[in-house]
Parts: sequence; structure tokens; C-alpha cells
Amino acid sequence: MKMNKAVNPWTKLSSAVKYENTWIKIIEDKVKNPAGNDGIYGVVHFKRIAVAVIPLDEDNNTWIVGQYRYPLDSYEWEIVEGGCPEGVSPLETAKNELLEEAGLEAKDYELILEMQLSNSCSDEVSCTYIARGITYVGEQPEEDELFVIKKLPFEEVYQMVMRGEIRDGLSVGSILKAKALIG
Repeated sequence: MKMNKAVNPWTKLSSAVKYENTWIKIIEDKVKNPAGNDGIYGVVHFKRIAVAVIPLDEDNNTWIVGQYRYPLDSYEWEIVEGGCPEGVSPLETAKNELLEEAGLEAKDYELILEMQLSNSCSDEVSCTYIARGITYVGEQPEEDELFVIKKLPFEEVYQMVMRGEIRDGLSVGSILKAKALIG
């Protein structure tokens, strides 16, 4: 069965917030599904846009961040990432995150990727930038951030994705897109 992209086959009957905190809101909708049967659909609403940055110096070195990720109970390597508060542009957030996490400032930013991160159950979207013209000025982590920064050749970071050593979805998608663009 082929559908017109603009047609929503779901009918929302009611909606209720089941949980909310500073970062997310969990909504449960009572629905009629595409088959016409009663059901529920849970949506995780993210209050911030995910923003990522791949800084590249003149030798195509980049910086990655290692940190413990509570939901998965694991230590992960990622590109520089953060959440864009309402009223702040993703580009401004990219600049702030690059400074906070890696202690870097950049002269040029290029938006290379916009993604839906888990569109079957959340409305989280992301923007990824490549930053060039890098200057080190010193990290400025937030009080709840504890991480390790590594400077590596971009090719090595790409190989970490290929070996499954970088598993964060935003990092993987962004690194693969950057590899396609810069070779």
C-alpha cells in the first residue's frame, strides 16, 4: 500500500503528559492507528535541539570526547555535542559547546548534517557543523560534565566508527557525513 507523504494515517483522540523534566517531556496519546483500531502512542519530546561539532585543524586532526553515559551504563567516545536551549541558535550552541568541551574556538562553521535521531518514538532533531580555523583557548566544562578530550587525526576517528568504537548515533552519522565531504 503506497501512501501520500502528506497524509497522516493516525487519529489523535487525546493527549496527556506522563512525565516531564528539564530536558524531556513524555507524552502518551490515545489514537486510532492506521488500521482504525484503538491504541496508544508514546512520544519523547526533547526540549533542546542536539548540536554537534567536528573541529578540524589545518592537518585534519579533530577532537573527541570520552564520557560515561548514564542510560547505557557505559563509557563512550563522541564528537563534541550539546543541547541547544530555546531562543539560542544551533550555531551559537555549537560555538559554546566547542569552547566548553574542547577548549576551542573556530573562525568558520559549516552546517553539514541535519538528522532526526529516533523518529519512531521521539521528536529529537540535530544539527552538525564542521569547524575550521581552530584556536585552543582552554576547556570550560559545566559542573556536571566529567570527560576526557583526545586530539586525533580525523581518519583515525573515522576508523573508530568503522571498528564500532564510536557508537553514539549523532557521532556516527556526523563522522560518516564528514568523511564523505572531506575524503
